[in-house]
Amino acid sequence: MFLAEIFGPDLLVVVIVVAVLIFGAGAIPKLARNLGTAKAEFEKGVKTAKDAQATQASDVSETKSDDTPS
Repeated sequence: MFLAEIFGPDLLVVVIVVAVLIFGAGAIPKLARNLGTAKAEFEKGVKTAKDAQATQASDVSETKSDDTPS
């Protein structure tokens, strides 16, 4: 973990304890679930955008090849 290399494991433990104190033990799983859902939606959006871009690029290349004189 990159943060562990910079700050050390002690700081990570402190951050986890502070998060539990701020959000409460019951809210941590809900927060993690929401973050997982948000990550999945983001990745789905990125994939959709890449697919649309690839489709658009292939449509443009087909149009250019159709317009070239024989």
